[in-house]
Amino acid sequence: MSSYDFVVVGAGIYGVTTALKLKEEGHTVAILNPDAIPHHLAASTDISKAVRVEYGSDLEYMDMAAECVEGWRDWNDLYGETLYHETGFILATSRPLGSDEDAYDFTSYQNLLKKGFKPERFDAKELEKRFPAFNTEQYIDGFFHAVGGFVLSGRVVEAVLKRASDKGVDVYEGQTVEKIVCENGKVVAVETREGQRYYCGHAVICAGNFTPYLVPELKPYMRVTGHPVFHLKPSKPELFTPPNFSVFGADISTTGWYGFPYHPIEKVVKIANHGVGREIHPEYDDRVVTKEQEQRLREFLQLTFHSLVNDPIVYTRLCCYTDTLDGHFWIDNHPDIKGLSIGSGGSGHGMKMAPVLGDMIASVALGGSHKWSGRYRWRQLTENTVIKEEARFINR
Repeated sequence: MSSYDFVVVGAGIYGVTTALKLKEEGHTVAILNPDAIPHHLAASTDISKAVRVEYGSDLEYMDMAAECVEGWRDWNDLYGETLYHETGFILATSRPLGSDEDAYDFTSYQNLLKKGFKPERFDAKELEKRFPAFNTEQYIDGFFHAVGGFVLSGRVVEAVLKRASDKGVDVYEGQTVEKIVCENGKVVAVETREGQRYYCGHAVICAGNFTPYLVPELKPYMRVTGHPVFHLKPSKPELFTPPNFSVFGADISTTGWYGFPYHPIEKVVKIANHGVGREIHPEYDDRVVTKEQEQRLREFLQLTFHSLVNDPIVYTRLCCYTDTLDGHFWIDNHPDIKGLSIGSGGSGHGMKMAPVLGDMIASVALGGSHKWSGRYRWRQLTENTVIKEEARFINR
């Protein structure tokens, strides 16, 4: 069996970007994944993921997301296809913007202005004129920001993986890593359920939901949560087609509801919930959207998009977050095991940061640092730690 400088475990967006960067740095690299790539259950594998720079009072995340927007634009050119659709982002509210000066929507708006962006404030009348799908008896305020949109997330993983493979990364599908083999406190190989051993000088665990199971020291700090996703077949697709619609959040920090415009390929409107979710085991629990969750969607549609109320749901899934207790990424070298790095902890906002993720994880694995990596290092969290991302509905 060949030996590699780096074995990357997991070929979601973390893994493929990391493998590509390590290869570009001149290392021998293999990437292992338990199924075909993109894996049908991976969080990255979906028709779309949101890209937004609105992060409330968190200016560092805003700056990182803004850098990633530039990265997504560059990737459209690099890969020769529209992976990133810059449709903009609508943040609609049912209360006057600024009535709570600490609210996610208002602080996002204020910080966009401070950073030189140009969000366009609207009232109910302007919302109805520009984005007529919304129920303006419910939503009376908010803003539209032209910077942002969505990416074809599953396709992104395919494109980055092909580029990595073309540059010489060895790709092994159907290999489920179950053991990290160490000698004298240093990684020497990883072993798979399928009976293979891959020797390496360094292992980088980008295994998503399985990360805390491969590195059990992380179990106290991570949990896997499932969040409902719905695809609807709209009877009036024109209402949800840009420029009449865009990626949106509807009182997102107090409801969790967000969604996407009419998909250019799949011909559906996707709506999902960025909320608490329910804790699940990534392998043994069914990823089934419940009747109760569907009923909550219908109640949301009744308040928000009247034209979708009776339209059919054609597909559902649970999108599984790898939540850290504080909602931040976990990107660092293991404090006690040499040659072991972790790139995980997406907490529902990993894909939008794809243009910097691989560079960050690879830089840390190589023993260096990255301008964004400081807050994502190995840290002590407690049961009293709360998720800090302000857009997320967590019953604050």
